[in-house]
Amino acid sequence: MQGILINGQFPGPQIDCVTNDNLIISVFNSLDEPFLISWNGVQQRRNSWQDGVFGTNCPIPPGQNFTYVLQVKDQIGSYYYFPSLAFHKAAGGYGGIKISSRPRIPVPFDPPAGDFTILAGDWFKQNHTDLKAILDGGNNLPFPDGLIINGRGSNGNTFTVDQGKTYRFRISNVGIATSINFRIQGHKMLLVEVEGIHTLQNTYSSLDIHLGQSLSVLVTADQPPQDYYIVVSTRFTSQVLSATSILHYSNSGGSVSGPPPGGPTTEVDWSLEQARSFRRNLTASGPRPNPQGSYHYGLINTTRTIRLTNSAPIINGKQRYAVNGVSFLQPDTPLKVVDYFKISGVFSVGSISDNPTGGGGYLQTSVMHADFRAFVEFVFENQEDTLQSWHLDGYSLFVVGMDGGQWTPASRLRYNLMDTVSRCTVQVYPNSWTAIYVPLDNVGMWNVRSENWARQYLGQQFYLRVYSPVNSWRDEYPIPKNALLCGRATGRRTRPL
Repeated sequence: MQGILINGQFPGPQIDCVTNDNLIISVFNSLDEPFLISWNGVQQRRNSWQDGVFGTNCPIPPGQNFTYVLQVKDQIGSYYYFPSLAFHKAAGGYGGIKISSRPRIPVPFDPPAGDFTILAGDWFKQNHTDLKAILDGGNNLPFPDGLIINGRGSNGNTFTVDQGKTYRFRISNVGIATSINFRIQGHKMLLVEVEGIHTLQNTYSSLDIHLGQSLSVLVTADQPPQDYYIVVSTRFTSQVLSATSILHYSNSGGSVSGPPPGGPTTEVDWSLEQARSFRRNLTASGPRPNPQGSYHYGLINTTRTIRLTNSAPIINGKQRYAVNGVSFLQPDTPLKVVDYFKISGVFSVGSISDNPTGGGGYLQTSVMHADFRAFVEFVFENQEDTLQSWHLDGYSLFVVGMDGGQWTPASRLRYNLMDTVSRCTVQVYPNSWTAIYVPLDNVGMWNVRSENWARQYLGQQFYLRVYSPVNSWRDEYPIPKNALLCGRATGRRTRPL
């Protein structure tokens, strides 16, 4: 099987940076096909030009390079980068992103003795090209062959700790098909961060992490000195896959003992209750010195409600996936580029409805209009019996509610309008709903997608065009001088050098 390496490594090298750093990242494409990297959770403030998905960027042709220039503006936390085109994500090509607080900004816990990144997820033995061919043929992917932790199978990684000291583990689910549960034999975990938000520091024995999600825990090496299992296992699957790594005490007197600890398997209510227990630390500083609770999201009136229902229609005899009945059709030219050059005939704003249509599915390049500075309520409604994981580029989403059954306006009475976390990727349980509030304060063309990669590839995505009529650099940066042009924009000029 083939894997995609970054600088000869799998996972790729971690990007370590500090709030507001400007990152200049040159990506050289040594593959024999076009390639792009996207930055999961990096908000690209005023700068969707750097988002690295096909809706915003022309692919990097084989043998060529593109230099991303992006800023981690007003952000902290744990994220990752990944290849966004074709089905490359199934072959690796991902790596961690760590955004540290600026030196004078207080962090609500003592500096840990060490900082470990764990990129875990499902893995298929078939090449990404073979998996893509299965989907192109209108069929479903097989069940994953296993789980990997930092690119390796069971016991392929060892994390060494000193007895009595506390360590930070940043864990991301970089898989393409399944939720995972994470746990460490004999040790409790203190949750401290979810996708850039400092949380109330609750203690957990195991944690569910859904597709595309990231979080941080503190683990204290307070057990007898030996080796312990670190375990990830699949959730909501009839067959349970697992993989292990080793937590090694530096003064260890013995190897791992006993079976790896078991975890939850198909229990939905357990996971829902855990998700509701993730709360914002209102008094802690975020990326800025002011407290995270100083933005009173619950006191702002929403200006629009957008209800999004996922479905799995058969279109032209092939399996597709859709949002409000529309299965996204990849355009021949990136939508952001089309918008800039005012090229007609590629997409129309309003090609996807604010509400579920209830009909069958159809193919279209779906783009939804949204006004800059609107305050929007999104309700993800999942009437299927599989868990959904939704991601919105460019934003952090206030997860105000989630529950089983059908959402109604009366569901708002149960929203958490005080101290919910905000994050970039949110789960929707089977036959359930999840509601989020989003202040649309970031102009651009933003991908809304399923993090289940087959569903994303086969149409469960669309673009949110957050538009400001002012056309000012204050609201959005201009097209990069080095922007690659392709499709109907081939031969045009970006802007004077």
